[in-house]
Amino acid sequence: MLGGTAAALAGISIVPRHVLGLGQTPPSQIIRVAGIGVGGQGAEDLKQIAQEKDVQIVALCDVDERQAKPSYEKFPDAARYKDFRKMIDEHQKDFDAVLVATPDHMHAAASLAAIWAGKHVYCEKPMAHSIFEVREMQRAAAAKNVVTQMGNQGHSFESIRVFCEWIWDGAIGEVHTIHAGCNANHSKIGQLAKMTEKHAVPPELDWDLWLGPTHLRPYNPMYLPGNWRGWSNFGTGTIGDWACHVLDPVFWALDLASPATIKAEAKGYDPKKHGETFPAGTIITYTFEKRGTRGPLKLFWHDGAESLPRPLEMEPDRKLPEAGAIVLGTKGGIMYGSHGATGVRIFPEKKMVEYHQRAQRLARVNGHHHDWINAIRTGKKAGSDFNYGGPLTEIALTGVIATRCLGQELRWGGGPFHKNEDANAMTKPEFRRGWGL
Repeated sequence: MLGGTAAALAGISIVPRHVLGLGQTPPSQIIRVAGIGVGGQGAEDLKQIAQEKDVQIVALCDVDERQAKPSYEKFPDAARYKDFRKMIDEHQKDFDAVLVATPDHMHAAASLAAIWAGKHVYCEKPMAHSIFEVREMQRAAAAKNVVTQMGNQGHSFESIRVFCEWIWDGAIGEVHTIHAGCNANHSKIGQLAKMTEKHAVPPELDWDLWLGPTHLRPYNPMYLPGNWRGWSNFGTGTIGDWACHVLDPVFWALDLASPATIKAEAKGYDPKKHGETFPAGTIITYTFEKRGTRGPLKLFWHDGAESLPRPLEMEPDRKLPEAGAIVLGTKGGIMYGSHGATGVRIFPEKKMVEYHQRAQRLARVNGHHHDWINAIRTGKKAGSDFNYGGPLTEIALTGVIATRCLGQELRWGGGPFHKNEDANAMTKPEFRRGWGL
């Protein structure tokens, strides 16, 4: 649905700098951004993007007017839409870049529509809802040569760079084991019986557009806003919500790439009975083979009711992170919080006091949204572009698949799964007619 301000977009023209006067930026140098999914995290992303110099938020697209209201009020001159396809098809000349902050199941559809129209894309994490979608997004971005960024904001923090430098400096020796996770619980097992309930669709919500590429089902308020993360047709559970934040530091520092094997364990969960949602607690074991100068290692993902274990060498009074990781090496360990943003500390404390970093090896950046906008201006790559964010997202998505194949050790190595057609079938969802990628 097109708002009354949409026509104003067509009035933007390119004006030479000398006509405007010294210090004024011609429209040809202004980066015009459209937002798809502008409530919640999308509203925060737009706020950060709008603070960048010579950036204009020119269009807002959301299927739920209730959630979009704060963004509508903050950017009253932006055109308004409900269907991103109409926005891109009819007015793609009026913006340069697109923010995608929809639920997970819409990331690929919205991002690909923008990319094939030649737009730069910032897409919230996880990059997509399936491995097939991730790779289509990577392929399209390479073909169109656009600047991409996944919304794992901690990738632009200084602390993640400090962590990488410590690892590369040998501060804890050779890393062999990682325990990572988040105590958030996105399981909706207790609500499965409510799926057959009938509810009136709120007038502010376009339910058909909200479903997008997923198959039709009756509207239920238990799916949104936010709760979609716990429903497998729309979200990717706790691991999809948090892994791109929590695993980012070790993924970067240790050049993890694709896991060789994945195995999930969960109590009180039957994939056949509970497949619409996720376990209340999961432990997923990943193995990574030797890569470059790094040796083989194991990564254990813990979520929900399954807490991070306390290493023997860690002081008993040290608080474990609710979301974060414990990285164990041959000479000690490092603990950090979510996004690698808090509590980056070597343990035991004696080793932290003794350690002196030799040199800063990574350049610092001024924020994740700034990194994307700056990359658009300079023609460079953003730090967590789709070539980086894609494989990181795949670690989470293979974990989701392992949860559906509970108790089985899956052999992956970048795919396809070895001698497991059930698991391979889960790498690509069935799209609703009219929504294929």
